[in-house]
Amino acid sequence: MSTRDYLQLALFIGIIAATAKPLGIYLDKIFSGERTWLHPVFGGIERSIYRISGIDPKEEQNWWQYTVSILIFSLVAFLLTFVLLLAQKEMPLNPQGLDHPVWHLSLNTATSFLTNTNWQAYGGEGTMSYLSQMVALTFQNFVSAAVGLAVAVALIRGISPKQSKGIGNFWADLVRGSLYLLLPFSLIFAVFLLSQGIIQNFLPYHEVTTLEGAKQILAQGPAASQIAIKMLGTNGGGFFNANAAHPFENPTALSNFAQMLSIFLIPSALTYLLGRKVGSSKHGWAIWATMAILFVAGVLICARAEYAGNPNFISAGLHSATNWEGKEIRFGIFNSSLFATITTDASCGAVNSMHDSFTPIGGMIPLINIFLGEIVFGGVGAGLYGMMMFVILTIFIAGLMVGRTPEYLGKKIEGREVKMVKIAVIAMALSILGFTGWAVLDSRGL
Repeated sequence: MSTRDYLQLALFIGIIAATAKPLGIYLDKIFSGERTWLHPVFGGIERSIYRISGIDPKEEQNWWQYTVSILIFSLVAFLLTFVLLLAQKEMPLNPQGLDHPVWHLSLNTATSFLTNTNWQAYGGEGTMSYLSQMVALTFQNFVSAAVGLAVAVALIRGISPKQSKGIGNFWADLVRGSLYLLLPFSLIFAVFLLSQGIIQNFLPYHEVTTLEGAKQILAQGPAASQIAIKMLGTNGGGFFNANAAHPFENPTALSNFAQMLSIFLIPSALTYLLGRKVGSSKHGWAIWATMAILFVAGVLICARAEYAGNPNFISAGLHSATNWEGKEIRFGIFNSSLFATITTDASCGAVNSMHDSFTPIGGMIPLINIFLGEIVFGGVGAGLYGMMMFVILTIFIAGLMVGRTPEYLGKKIEGREVKMVKIAVIAMALSILGFTGWAVLDSRGL
């Protein structure tokens, strides 16, 4: 690694740390219902949404009501996306005349984007129309991030020492997170991405002649608007099949750096929001520092392994053992390693290099990050409440070791809380090991 690499990593961490407090304070204002600098623009829209929907934003919900609201909203959002994808062929903004995805691909895609997983079993430019990209998928990028954010805020309210009748109102949290955070930030970010060369149009695909005289199809479409929220919302679903390695999604070194920053921006601020709401900013910074240490360690190990490359190449007499396979030259080794670590830390599906082309040690870092379950800053909202599970579990085990009743922020951690955490932790492992066991025993898997 060069001095430039270390300086870039320091700059990245410095910006994330510097923005955590002001953005955390802004989040506190949003979800406390206080007036912000965007209220003159969106205040009337917010009130209209409440009035039309019959929502009382001041009505407190308990955890059960909050959960049911999430499930109802998610079901409706899923059905909307699923139906739109199935009807793609008959819908407008389809200049290439793309057929609708088969039902099981539509089901897979709707489920994936609903859960902010954004795992794609299709090539974007060859499968999805402009309407599907905007109305079905970009819509899910917004609401899935807003739901994750709402859950994190509800958790913070629940563990806060301040007593209240409930944990807030899901519908108000959903509207405020979308209107005052995700929508304006995405708009500003999309304009910046346009300045870097990311495309935003409704043109049909272009056929061009390459320097060698061959014919090539250049895909078009409203990419910038989707890329902005896919990064800010830690979604990661690519407009194009090559995702952030595609020059129309990520054309310059500056766009690459800005996209990496945007992934960690909100998850980092949520740690400060936690400290602010529980009355201890040191506690918030302690969690932030834990995440940052894990992140930096991952970057350094991954980058060093990719720079070292395959030792067999050196023994074969090759001068450069650096592992360039699967990487874009315009980003280089370090930015590929940094991007891979960030996206897998945040469970964001965006990639600017191919992870399966990394060295064994370099590729181990993205794999470990995936196994950790996005607790290193993590997805919007999901990173914070994922980390809180491990905090509660650690405090409980430490309490057993010293023979004291474990407490967190003045509240006792008892059997019920530990059982809930254990269910959450075991569920992830069980889903992976259970389906893997099924696959290796079933004749279709073999």
